[in-house]
Amino acid sequence: MTVVRWAPSPTGRIHLGNARPALLNWFFARRNGGRYILRMDDTDLARSTREFADGIEVDLAWLGVTPDLLVRQSERTALYDAARDQLIASGRLYPAYETEEELDRKRARARLLGKPPIYDRAALSLTDEQKAAYEVEGRKPHWRFKLDGRPVQFTDLIKGPQTVNTASMSDPVLIRADGSYLYTLPSVVDDIDLGVTHVIRGEDHVSNTGTQIEIIEALGGTVPTFAHHNLLTDAAGQGFSKRLGSQSISDFRNEGYEPLAVAIMATLTGTSMPIEPYQSLDAIAEKLDFSMISHGSARFDPAELDSLNARLLHTMPYEEAFPRLSSMGLEGEAIWNLLRENLVRFPDIAEWSKLVTGPIEPVIAPEDQEFLALAKAILPPEPWDENTWGLWTNALKGATGRKGKALFLPLRMALTGRHDGPELKSLLVLLGRKACLDRLP
Repeated sequence: MTVVRWAPSPTGRIHLGNARPALLNWFFARRNGGRYILRMDDTDLARSTREFADGIEVDLAWLGVTPDLLVRQSERTALYDAARDQLIASGRLYPAYETEEELDRKRARARLLGKPPIYDRAALSLTDEQKAAYEVEGRKPHWRFKLDGRPVQFTDLIKGPQTVNTASMSDPVLIRADGSYLYTLPSVVDDIDLGVTHVIRGEDHVSNTGTQIEIIEALGGTVPTFAHHNLLTDAAGQGFSKRLGSQSISDFRNEGYEPLAVAIMATLTGTSMPIEPYQSLDAIAEKLDFSMISHGSARFDPAELDSLNARLLHTMPYEEAFPRLSSMGLEGEAIWNLLRENLVRFPDIAEWSKLVTGPIEPVIAPEDQEFLALAKAILPPEPWDENTWGLWTNALKGATGRKGKALFLPLRMALTGRHDGPELKSLLVLLGRKACLDRLP
């Protein structure tokens, strides 16, 4: 079975950049009848909170994603301890006692000599006596994974054949001096334990892949298939970031955007698949293939989100809109069908509905007073239907000689107080004769 995982760190509210891999993993799982795991990478105890973790679940559900399994790394420490012991026993994980200041000096010296600032593995030559002396000083070791230092090759489902040469990399620190785990080891251990078959994530992780493959192999695990997608940037070309306060998914929800519109923009931006109003996430999953993902950047356009959101609302059936309309005290299929094509975001209907329910402030130009008085005088009797508007305006045209904008705009401004809005032939029927008489001078 295809098994994928999305592994956010609960250190803030997720943004569009986070939603991209969350949804791409979901599409892949749905398309292949697979299993979707939500894994909270909460080993950073200083910054991770349960509040943020709960918020991630809420945001994911709002986007339409329901995980098959939720796991938290903070509850799986025993697995990581076992992997740690296995790597130490096999000689692949070793203690290093350098302070951060000492490492900075080593890197600076290497740069001065024109060498790459990679770790020199000095800790591997420490004697037991030297280690004991460091311990007496009060130093606690951090633990590094000894890389093979070879070209690690893998076939990326998006980028094609890839090679990461670990010979040009420092042996990565897997365990901090305080005994806490960094991202890499728990991630690898969980992928092995949970049977993850495909790792779908941003292209900024390509360089990590060589290290992770070596650790997987050292632990005797099966290497998953990798797919590294292009990253989503904001309109200015900057990457989304929790720390920089990028607009979060919850912000889009609070601003009244449709979850499907946000999901489409988060995933189809930077692909050859058209951005249009799909009916559901499953409809996207059926069509989206990794070959459609560009190798260039994917830039998010807020104006395109507004346009897409509006298109989704313009075709939304009344049955789907009804629960939200009812919660706003607005009911009636005729009102929804009349006003939906004017909406950009759903909450906009509260203001647009005033065209029917009132109150509105008629806008009447002095030069139109006489014309509108005549319009009021010849307003047809009820009952009205959608032919009433044509009968009324044709009579006005014949009586005044006005046509086009000179005929229609004064009527619109008097009846709605706006230059724009729904078709007046439909609005007239919902307003009724009394409301029209009240709004005409």
